[in-house]
Amino acid sequence: MEIRINEKTLDVNLDTEKTIGDVLTGLEQWLTNCGHRLSELNIDGACINASMIEKVFLREIDTVKFIDIKTNSISELTAASLLNLLEDINEYEGLNFDEKAKFFEKWKESATAGFLYAETSDLYAFCVSTFSGGSMDTKTLISITEEIQREVNDPVNEIIKLQQIINDVCEKLIELPLDIQTGKDAQAAKTIQIFSAVTEKIFRIFRQLFNQGYLLVNDISLSGSGTNPLNDLIIDFSKILKDLLDAYEKNDSVLVGDLTEYEASPKLKALYAAILENIKNQAETKNNNAHTALAVLCAPDAAQD
Repeated sequence: MEIRINEKTLDVNLDTEKTIGDVLTGLEQWLTNCGHRLSELNIDGACINASMIEKVFLREIDTVKFIDIKTNSISELTAASLLNLLEDINEYEGLNFDEKAKFFEKWKESATAGFLYAETSDLYAFCVSTFSGGSMDTKTLISITEEIQREVNDPVNEIIKLQQIINDVCEKLIELPLDIQTGKDAQAAKTIQIFSAVTEKIFRIFRQLFNQGYLLVNDISLSGSGTNPLNDLIIDFSKILKDLLDAYEKNDSVLVGDLTEYEASPKLKALYAAILENIKNQAETKNNNAHTALAVLCAPDAAQD
């Protein structure tokens, strides 16, 4: 059986898979990890719709000659959904009071809402707050949406722009235990808020960088097992973030001091530096591959020798 994804034949050995369901389940997980979503499925030239899936899943693989799959990049889908969301917000702003009260019930059934719920749950929660008369106003929702939009459209530029912000927040982290001890609760809360927002942004951009091919695939553990340096840094820093927030909530200034000075601040800088270095390495790898291909095209005789 031949498997084609976006008209390219997939080099894969089917050792344990017995049915089409086995094959598609594995492929769907692999595509998800690679930042793609299945958009169209054809089996032996027949387009498979949702009502046919259950029956198709039971077919044994030796009864099928080829599977054609088409996918969409999750980044492209996200970009489209964000544009749709901005249009939805604009529509909501133009409604009267009674119309606004009914807007959410209709909106939550839309494709945009479904995608945001599945892929960006935080943004979906903000939409719920805005469209159901909660505490978030439309201007704030637009600002958040446009920020995420920049991260999707140009993740490299967004991560580079964080350098000074990260330096500033790391300095404030070191001062955090003293702020707690001296009763500067507002300053301490602001530091934690900024730190949390920055780290959330880094995690969002990290995913975009991976989905869009700016990070070296071989340096990312898709299983989350922590078997490579960059993935180790992400997992380790996530744990430090949780420990720090727990210590802050318990008002444990001693533990907060240890975590901020020896863990959170240096590891945030290390993670940021590793992401930038990885982007640079990937760019150089792509550039070298391009130069190699160009050399072969320009000197076919030499290549044949």
